[in-house]
Amino acid sequence: MHNPNFSSGPCSKRPGWSIDALKEAALGRSHRSPLGRKKLKEAIDRSKKILGVPGDFLLGIMAGSDTGAFEAAMWSLLGPRPVTVLVWEAFSRDWATDIEKQLKIKTTVLKADYGKLPDLHAIDWTNDVVFVANGTTSGVKIPNWDWIPSNREGLTLCDATSAVFAMDVDWSKVDVLTYSWQKCLGGEAAHGVLVIGPRAVERLETYNPPWPLPKVFRMKKGGKLNRAIFDGDTINTPSMLCVEDYLDALTWAEGIGLAGLIKKSKANLRVIEEWVSGRDWIEFLAASPQIRSNTSVCLALTSEKFKTLPREKKDEFIRGIAGKLSKAGVAHDIAAYRDAPPGFRFWCGPTIEPSDIRAALKALEEAYKQNSASLA
Repeated sequence: MHNPNFSSGPCSKRPGWSIDALKEAALGRSHRSPLGRKKLKEAIDRSKKILGVPGDFLLGIMAGSDTGAFEAAMWSLLGPRPVTVLVWEAFSRDWATDIEKQLKIKTTVLKADYGKLPDLHAIDWTNDVVFVANGTTSGVKIPNWDWIPSNREGLTLCDATSAVFAMDVDWSKVDVLTYSWQKCLGGEAAHGVLVIGPRAVERLETYNPPWPLPKVFRMKKGGKLNRAIFDGDTINTPSMLCVEDYLDALTWAEGIGLAGLIKKSKANLRVIEEWVSGRDWIEFLAASPQIRSNTSVCLALTSEKFKTLPREKKDEFIRGIAGKLSKAGVAHDIAAYRDAPPGFRFWCGPTIEPSDIRAALKALEEAYKQNSASLA
């Protein structure tokens, strides 16, 4: 059966998913009951195992999706040092705004246009460094983890929401990492995951931010890290229905293994690479294959006529094609992110099958040919 769901969040459910997967959910039970705690702890332990999180790292479930988890990390940890923020898409730009305008920390912003990366060799590693592993809105990922020194003085805070479960993570280069299970595992929205290493724990226990912290960000108790959070004692009430759905997704992922999940996502990207290579009217937004995302794949039109259109006309053209494919039930939610350059975006994480992408690309080409006369 063809799956037309290509949204970049919440993303497509795992192959074969049905509502029956949720029949063991702890509905109507407190998340602090023995059953609720057991399920939350299971989600934490199984996440750590499949991702290969080191034993001295902690993993906890937070409110507010990846955004909430990352905000909690920034508001709790940043301040003792200047901060360098790498900005090349919408969400890293948001993190820079928070750090500069809300926290008012001395900030260096290393910026690049959509499709490119900032100079990774221009970073002052006496600073704390904030970055995304994969630009969900730009289709650009970091090429590797080699640019992060092991002897860095500052902390690294990595938003990896559209990377984990589909790309390798070098945990020796990470002090803080966040994600949402709504991305690569196709879970439901509203919950974030925060992973912190020993250097981040030390910062938490030796530093008190000068600004007020909302309750959902408070990770300390009695001046020390509240480690119960990382055993399933969540700060606020999680949805046990969503937790059950995540446990189901983890079972599916465990059957494939992390290497298998990464392989699936890369195979999906290859389908698009082969298709793009045979067409002169479309290209990748990413400037080079080395930084080309294998999850949030962003495509741009090459027509000179399209490039000279006003922004609103470009958006209208893209929405017309995307709407036509959605109405036909062949590809939903493939228009680029609202702040990104107008184009198409296909989620190619491990819950997507190559056959679904081929069907969607065939329909995209047909729709483009039908609509391209308006560009002539």
